[in-house]
Amino acid sequence: GQGSLGARPRCVRCCPPPDQYQPLPQINMTILKDRLSGCGFSTGPHLTVQLSLLLCPGEKGDRGERGIQGKFGKTGVAGSRGHAGPKGQKGSMGAPGERCKSHYAAFSVGRKKPLHSNDYYQTLIFDTEFVNLYSHFNMFTGKFYCYVPGIYYFSLNVHTWNQKETYLHIMHNGAEVVILYAQVSDRSIMQSQSVMLELREQDEVWVRLYKGERENAVFSDEYDTYITFSGHLIK
Repeated sequence: GQGSLGARPRCVRCCPPPDQYQPLPQINMTILKDRLSGCGFSTGPHLTVQLSLLLCPGEKGDRGERGIQGKFGKTGVAGSRGHAGPKGQKGSMGAPGERCKSHYAAFSVGRKKPLHSNDYYQTLIFDTEFVNLYSHFNMFTGKFYCYVPGIYYFSLNVHTWNQKETYLHIMHNGAEVVILYAQVSDRSIMQSQSVMLELREQDEVWVRLYKGERENAVFSDEYDTYITFSGHLIK
């Protein structure tokens, strides 16, 4: 034996893993034997075999089992916007939609009673209903109330009273829009007026008899309808 050599030195791997193996340069065996002997290794006749085993990689082993998935990394910075893709093909025609809903508004009313002027303005109240679609014309107040905004056509027809003046207005929200007027005459005649108005929802339209600064009246009787007021939605 060589006697006590102290603690045996720690073995350090000198060969790379098999998959990283590269041919080694020519080795000086005399120098290698001296170094191995100094580290406590045997330098007998089997040294060449031992070196071959140490320096030459073995066959590649079987692939190991898949390891556990690691933690997700931090979200990276958003990349730049890509180029616009090519235009797609034209789609097929869709199903037909619902039919457009049409809105209507119309009325036509009459009065069979005469009316004379007074010290105050008077709204013509009508007693005969010819057409009153959805009751938009109020027979108690004598006013048409707009529930469908749009453009309306209104017409007023009256019978004058001989030897008396005829003086009325078609009113829109309290404002005088157009006048129906006939001077004093020995004859009574039919007189008419018409107008188109653009109405908004809740607007009001009616006929007003002028107050009695002069003797003012419209004629009618219970046998015939001499006074009519009509209106309908155009658009």
